[in-house]
Formats: sequence, C-alpha cells, structure tokens
Amino acid sequence: MPFERGTFSLTIFKLTKDLPDDALERFNSMVAGKLDDVKDEQQIGWVSGRHLLERRIDDETAFLGGHIYLNLRTAQRKVPSALLNAEAKMEELAYIKSTGKSDVPRKVRREIKDDIIEKRLPQMVPSISGIPVVIDQTDNTVYLGATSVSQIDTFLACFNDSVDIAPIQVTAEEIMIEEKFDPRSYVGISLADNNNDEDYSPGRDFLTWLWYFSEEENGTIEVSDYGRFAIGIDGPLSFIADGKGALESVVRKGNPLKSAEARAALSVGKKLKKAKLIICREKETWNTGFDADSFTFSSVGLPEGEEMDLASRFAERINNLHIFKTVFRALFVKFLYDLKEDKREEKVEKIKKWITARETY
Repeated sequence: MPFERGTFSLTIFKLTKDLPDDALERFNSMVAGKLDDVKDEQQIGWVSGRHLLERRIDDETAFLGGHIYLNLRTAQRKVPSALLNAEAKMEELAYIKSTGKSDVPRKVRREIKDDIIEKRLPQMVPSISGIPVVIDQTDNTVYLGATSVSQIDTFLACFNDSVDIAPIQVTAEEIMIEEKFDPRSYVGISLADNNNDEDYSPGRDFLTWLWYFSEEENGTIEVSDYGRFAIGIDGPLSFIADGKGALESVVRKGNPLKSAEARAALSVGKKLKKAKLIICREKETWNTGFDADSFTFSSVGLPEGEEMDLASRFAERINNLHIFKTVFRALFVKFLYDLKEDKREEKVEKIKKWITARETY
C-alpha cells in the first residue's frame, strides 16, 4: 500500500480532540460490506490497512508500527460500456427486424439497456478501490492518501460518522489562524504594478516566496528537535495570475527554473501554483509535488529507511512524514513573519529585484 513503500498522494488533517477509546469498534461498526452484496450503487466502508478484503478491524489488523492504519474502501458492480453497447445494439437490431420500424424509440432503447444491466450485473466482478488512512495519535494528525475533492469529501463524511470527529484539513488559512494571523485581513504579494486589485492567495504567495527564499536567502531553516534543512524548488512549474478567470501556464522542458517562460510569467505578476519541493537534511531527502491552492501533495517521496521488518519500516516512514509536516509548517510560518506589515514592503521589493535580475538560458 502507498504509505508502506514508494511514493503517494497526501492530504494532511488534524483532529480537534483525541480519538475515543472505542475508536476501532466504531470503525468496525461501519466496516465495508460483503462483496457478494455489492450492487450497481457504490458500497463504502472501512477495511484494514493490510489489504482491501480484510473486513475485521481490531488491535491485530488495524495497527501497524504503533499507528492506526485503515483503508476506506469503495466497491461497485458495473457492466462494461463496450459489452453494454454491443448487447444493446444487438437487441435494437432485433427490435427493428421484428417491428418493421426504421428506428428504435428512445424509451425502448432505455428499457433495453435497463434489462441488460439487470441481467448482466450479478455476473460482474465488483471493482474495488481504497483510500489509505494513517492516524498518528501522538499529535492527532491524519494522513490521507488522496487529493481529489470527491475522495476528501467521502473520507470526511465517513470519518465523522464513525468516531464523531470532523478532521480539519491543514491549509494556509488554518496555519494562519493557529499563528494568530487573521486570514480575512491578509495582504499578499503584488509582483506587478497592475495587480493592485488582486484576490490574493496566501498559498501561491508562499510557494513563490519559497522559490525566492531558496535562491536568494540561503534556503535553509533550523527546525527545533530536527536540525537544519535545505529547501529547493524544481519543475514542472505551474503559474497563474491571482483573480478569477486567469489561465494557468506550465513550464516543463529544459531547466524550468531558468527558463525565459518562467521569468516572463513572474514579470507580469503571475505566481507559482504548483511546483516540486525538495527538502534535504544531510543525506536524507524528502520530495513532493505541491499544489498551493488545495494545499495537497503528490508523489511524496520519503528518505530511504534503515529498518527491515514491516512494522518498524512503517513506523520509520510515518516518523519521516511527521518530520516533513513539521518542516513544511515551519517554512509557512517563516513566510508569514517574513511578510508581516513592518517587513512586507521591503521584502516585496527584494522579490521584484530577484525577478528582474534572473538569468535565463
């Protein structure tokens, strides 16, 4: 599964209170149903983190490396469209031949398809998929292995129904509130003279500032308990202008950081919306794609571990994920204080000079 090895998608949530003592029992009460009972409607429920067919959730199956590890499974039977269309066409031709009509009425076509679905559906093998979920109870963090809005909404509803806790996604606004910054009064970075009426995005401002910080201000940060980390930005780079209706432009080829396209985008006031982040500590490297608007991560790569057995390796990976979360949050907090009222004007001017002086290849 994704959290056990390789790269994965990631959305981070926090819990506003501890899980109840009977949390596993509550998850088990909303366990996924039997596959034999799956029909044409989606069946959604919890299974263990070990595999998508394990419907028993308890201390043995739901814990790995000291963390709760589950999957939110979706199952559904479907008649493949190619099969459905082929059989429907066959029935329509038979209808035309038997009635002598030149065409099949819409109502009859619908009835033909409904009959085929009713006949074929029980013969279809259910398709299943899972959203991996890790709950780190040491700091009430939930790591979700998904980034799409629909998957996030499904997870939030099922989690809340199970344990009566609504997880809060870690976003720019949530971190601002925790640091006593009012998101409603946020004044962002204006990179061009014609951008005075922009609808600022703190996430885009942060990612653009992070690029500047990595190149012009040493790009390192000291994080309490974890040491010093170096930060880098890499392509592909997605740029977008603040405000509604702006088109997104992507720079992929060659060296995106030094491209004329990237400089041109910055020069007209566009900001980074997506980029690859690289975080290093000595010989350890974390890398991920980051979407500044949704505050989600793609293709998250963790440092190579040293542990051999599954439980220890999993605990090591979740610890590395915790370090990543901590460093990322520290960077965003540094950005907030770097752009405070008494520093903003001077900092924005430095960023503009950095844009103007950029060398391109």
